[in-house]
Amino acid sequence: MPSRFRKFASSLGLAVLVVAAPPSVAQQQSVGSSGQHEAGDAAAQQAERQATQPLNNAPVWREVRSGVPAITAVRGQETNVLIQPTMKLPFEPAVSAGEAWRRARPPLSTIGGTLIALSLLALFGFYRWRGAIGVHAPPTGRLIRRFSDTDRAAHWAVAISFSVLGITGLVMGFGKYLAIPILGHSAFSWLAVVSKHVHDFTGPIFVVSLPVLIAVFIRDNLPKMYDLQWLRTFGGMLSKAGGEVPSGRFNAGEKGLFWVLPCLLGVLLVASGLILDFSNFGQSRTVMQQANLVHMIAGLLAIAVACFHIYLGTVGQRGAYQAMRTGLVDEAWAREHHGHWYEDVRTGRSRQTFAEDVPPETRARVAAAIRQQ
Repeated sequence: MPSRFRKFASSLGLAVLVVAAPPSVAQQQSVGSSGQHEAGDAAAQQAERQATQPLNNAPVWREVRSGVPAITAVRGQETNVLIQPTMKLPFEPAVSAGEAWRRARPPLSTIGGTLIALSLLALFGFYRWRGAIGVHAPPTGRLIRRFSDTDRAAHWAVAISFSVLGITGLVMGFGKYLAIPILGHSAFSWLAVVSKHVHDFTGPIFVVSLPVLIAVFIRDNLPKMYDLQWLRTFGGMLSKAGGEVPSGRFNAGEKGLFWVLPCLLGVLLVASGLILDFSNFGQSRTVMQQANLVHMIAGLLAIAVACFHIYLGTVGQRGAYQAMRTGLVDEAWAREHHGHWYEDVRTGRSRQTFAEDVPPETRARVAAAIRQQ
């Protein structure tokens, strides 16, 4: 029995040594020759392809388009990936992610441009039907300081920078299709370069002033219960007879615009713009492409929404432009357009107060702005 156990142990140890032993020289030569044979086959196939199909490097580009990281001496985000991996958009064939991004831009910009055009047409039709919204009662000459210097500075900083960014953005987005047929390639190239630089250097003004605007106006744009009454009839704006529903310092429509335009779309524009401007923080191409699409969509929507705000702040409502220019409104204007806010001012419950030390020419300008024309 002991002799049989010793024979079994010896046989088992020998088997382990055979399995664990390194390959012999002959085996190594066999494996090496197999790899060389495969490499030789690939080289032979490539040589044959060049003979039968000159300049056909399909296998090389197939490997490049696979998105598999290769070897490079340049360090950085995706520097070892020449072409992004394949992806598929709805109703589109499967292409590389970069090509998918290029294909997504034209339809999105077309939809956004159409939305802006429809907004302008709707406002033009509304003005033709309704005309400017005025004040039924004559001006009293007693003025209320509706906007402080800080309010107006924040508003105009955002308004002017947003307008510049919007115009230059439209030039860069639609100039290829709309401006080149009119200006030609040379003139448009100058316009596009100037627009890009103006856009880049105006952006920081918008980035800094937008949070100030939100902080200044957010308190009076919080929803109130009486806003529901305003929403039921759209504040009486759709009636030529007038008779607006009483509202606070800002009505429900203005509050909705505040939350959509600066708080949502404005923040998206700032965040995506910073990602695009400062590409040296390790963003991948995918992140940059997504930021570009978000920036474009948010910008086009913001321009369409801003058209309504600009309309009501200029020709759509008498006295609105003078209110933001001088900070003052007539008592009659406040009573008709913002009844709850006027009562708060009259009873001392509002931060805004009646203004006494107003130059006569300013009083005359404010009064003239709300008179029927």
